[in-house]
Amino acid sequence: MTSRPQYYTPEPYDPYADDEPQGGWFNSDGYIPSQPQGYDVPQAYEAPQAYEVPQAYEVPQGYGSPEGYDYDPRTYPYQQPADQPTFALQTVPEAEAEAEAAEPGYHVPATPEVGWDMAASRRRAWVSRAVLLFVLAVQAVLSLRLANSAFQDEALYLSAGHAELQHLLHGTPLPVNYAAYFSGSPQLYPVLAAAVDDRFGLAGARTLSLAFMLGTTALLYSFTRRLFNERAALAGAALFAVVQSTVVMGYFATYDAAAVFLLALATWIVVRTDRAPVAAVLLAAPVAVLAVGVKYASALYLPTIVVLALLTGWPHKGGKAFLRMLLLALGIGALLAAGMYGTDLLAGVRQTTTDRDHGSDGAAFLLQRSAEWGGLMFLTAVGGALSYVRRSRMNESPLAQRLGNPGWRWRALLGLLLCGTALLAPAYQVHLGTVVSLFKHVGFGLLFAAPMAGVGVTRLIGAHFRYPQLGIMLWTATLCLGISQADWRFGVWPDSAKMIQVIDSHVDRTGHYMASTPEVPVYYLREKTSQRQWQGAFAMEYTDRKGRHHVGDAGYRAALRDGAYDLIVLDGLTNPRVDTVVADALKGNAHYRLLADLPFRNSSGTGHYRIWVKTS
Repeated sequence: MTSRPQYYTPEPYDPYADDEPQGGWFNSDGYIPSQPQGYDVPQAYEAPQAYEVPQAYEVPQGYGSPEGYDYDPRTYPYQQPADQPTFALQTVPEAEAEAEAAEPGYHVPATPEVGWDMAASRRRAWVSRAVLLFVLAVQAVLSLRLANSAFQDEALYLSAGHAELQHLLHGTPLPVNYAAYFSGSPQLYPVLAAAVDDRFGLAGARTLSLAFMLGTTALLYSFTRRLFNERAALAGAALFAVVQSTVVMGYFATYDAAAVFLLALATWIVVRTDRAPVAAVLLAAPVAVLAVGVKYASALYLPTIVVLALLTGWPHKGGKAFLRMLLLALGIGALLAAGMYGTDLLAGVRQTTTDRDHGSDGAAFLLQRSAEWGGLMFLTAVGGALSYVRRSRMNESPLAQRLGNPGWRWRALLGLLLCGTALLAPAYQVHLGTVVSLFKHVGFGLLFAAPMAGVGVTRLIGAHFRYPQLGIMLWTATLCLGISQADWRFGVWPDSAKMIQVIDSHVDRTGHYMASTPEVPVYYLREKTSQRQWQGAFAMEYTDRKGRHHVGDAGYRAALRDGAYDLIVLDGLTNPRVDTVVADALKGNAHYRLLADLPFRNSSGTGHYRIWVKTS
């Protein structure tokens, strides 16, 4: 037994020692460690100086010592040249071939050009509808927060509606010929509102107007979406929902809300039938004529609807769009002619619309008011129209660049039509020289400018909502203006609740009365009195006991001198000049005594209801 030198020195166990490379394929010198067959060289082996390498491990001739990088004389005898692969490397291609044969190859899916789809989807539709419901909820809250007693126009139309209902159902004679001076048919909106008022009172009649205005905003969203896209539709509806005219008309029992709803419905039909057969546009004709019947001033917007029939049909029908416009114009004209000459409404149209007396309000004043009540939204619409003419693409997807878009002339005509319609009401009011009902008529024009205003908001925000703060600032400014202006508008007239309580016991079916706004007591006390018993602060005519006829201020003085009225109610607001004439005539008059002096507060400050009752 021979003894071998103790060359192996144990070291602490290292679990990661096998993971460290000892030269190999990935080394820069290109050599792989090789083990001699039948003999394992222990790790960290060091041969003693007296130890001779066995003959089996002599270095073959022809191999030079690589003196370059990573040369280690201790491992050199066990290295092989790089051009002689080991057995493991020789079997790798065979293993890969077997794996490829056993498993199908992996194919990289085609990458879409964009990460979203331009086509309509259920998710997009429901998200858009949810935002629209939020807009409608805001609009409803802004209108419902308004509170005051009945305005004289509300009281007049509701009283007329009750009288018309009694006439239709029971044959009761009408107290006055409402059709002769109403600016809308007394058989349409007043009858509907009176039926609701019978069941739910003034709040119910005002809620009916709210339903009309909410429907108008929803229709505006729908046809704007058809013209452009969901984003422009939501932006236009959001702006329209918070302007003064929309908020006030949404809780104002007059026929304005019903008229603007019918105009929106007619516009929606025209836009919605752009791809339908040409004759389908005739569905809008009766709706448009009904809008004119509800309020005669709606006829101002009929040319816009007719021209819109041409513009919306042109991209889909070409030259047939002219036939579409012609059919709609003929249908509306025929129905209007039948309505005018088949009824007694022509006199009312002439007196309240075409031959209306001109006022004394200046053009600068009227334009200033128009700018205050709708200027911000109108400027947004103009900006949207100019941007739309410059660039037609409404979708952020690059695929939209390959879609066919209408030419710049068509876009310019559409922008001019929609924005120009907003100027019709201010121009007509300047022609008449009166600010009466201007705030409501501004809202009619903003209905048509709203789609372009929606485009303006989307272009202001930018692609992918780059500048959302700008859109939020614009909407917030419009909202603040709408709230403040609506609050001021709904506080213009005084609260008449106390006044009605005071005069309730002094009114019956036999007396004769005078008031600054006789429509208000006639409405609240309609079970005790009728309109023919009341004299207002305008158009006074009186024949005294000697048979002499008096007109105007002289008529008031003569009537009070004779004690012609059993009760007199003045508010000092409706016609201050006439109120002063009446108050002067009552000073020292033995026929009357002051019954009550009721203070009130309105948007302009404070005032007084002064009530006189006849003593002899």
